[in-house]
Amino acid sequence: MITGGAGFIGSAVIRYLISQTNHRVANIDKLTYAGNLESLDMVSGDERYSFYQVDIVDNNAIEHIFYEFHPDLVMHLAAESHVDRSITGPTDFIQTNIVGTYRLLEVARNFWKRLSPDRQSNFRFHHISTDEVYGSLGEDGFFTETTNYDPSSPYSSSKASSDHLVRAWHRTYGLPVVITNCSNNYGPYQFPEKLIPLMIMNALEGKPLPIYGQGNQVRDWLHVEDHARALYKVVSEGRLGETYNIGGFNEKTNLEVVTAICRLLDELRPEHPEGIMQYEELITFVEDRPGHDLRYAIDAGKINTELGWAPAETFDSGLRSTVKWYLDNPAWCAHVLDGSYKRERLGLLMEAGA
Repeated sequence: MITGGAGFIGSAVIRYLISQTNHRVANIDKLTYAGNLESLDMVSGDERYSFYQVDIVDNNAIEHIFYEFHPDLVMHLAAESHVDRSITGPTDFIQTNIVGTYRLLEVARNFWKRLSPDRQSNFRFHHISTDEVYGSLGEDGFFTETTNYDPSSPYSSSKASSDHLVRAWHRTYGLPVVITNCSNNYGPYQFPEKLIPLMIMNALEGKPLPIYGQGNQVRDWLHVEDHARALYKVVSEGRLGETYNIGGFNEKTNLEVVTAICRLLDELRPEHPEGIMQYEELITFVEDRPGHDLRYAIDAGKINTELGWAPAETFDSGLRSTVKWYLDNPAWCAHVLDGSYKRERLGLLMEAGA
């Protein structure tokens, strides 16, 4: 059972499960602005795949799916996930990420208690989280599984809260859980509010490429298909009650990422928009967002040592394949942008009561 399976990471997990395993997969997704069933076109006709349009805060609907589908493995990816949106409007983040996780945990716990001893021993609840719960690093060091939590934004605070709930349900009720915290994902099918697809789409249309501050914020970049493999490793082989950090070993500043995108587009789409000779001319520095963490970096040694996972993509290979995917799939991009999101600046502080 995958919650949030129509989202960017969730759809990658489902594509992996259907193509590389024999599992049956139930996809539960509310289909918010970032959910897109077109990302699952290649598996939607498979008899092992089923879809339920349900909000995870709906206890009765979630409980019905549990008893209809009888999952052995639950992978909880449903979440509001964009920092800028959480600054503009945190309510949905509290409701989905905290309240939704609580309600899902309760349904899962009651379902698990009613299973036979054999099925109880095989059941796993896998909570997928973010490295942003750890806060900001200085110039040196890495996040490990024992790093203290220090979230900065409404988004990361809501994810930290949900992590604590999952651990509490394991320690208090014995629910068999595993948790993963990942670094920044990128790859095909990503909603264009995130940095890499936004820069690609804006550049192709000759629009400004906005970079917060001086672009010196550092992130560790993880290709979404590497992440999907890691998540399956953890849910099927990870030790109960444990946390595993998943990173790509690819630290880059935001300016380095955007510059690399521009240079790939110069090579792969040399027909520039009118008025520019190189895509880098579109780079525009804008006021930084409130509470912007300077650096994230993951130590993924635990998952490598215990479970034998390592990323297959370098940043260079992964970014090249990602840019090519967006160039080759203009219809998907156009359909995504048909909705309410118009690539406007998000994350601006609102006046109280506004």
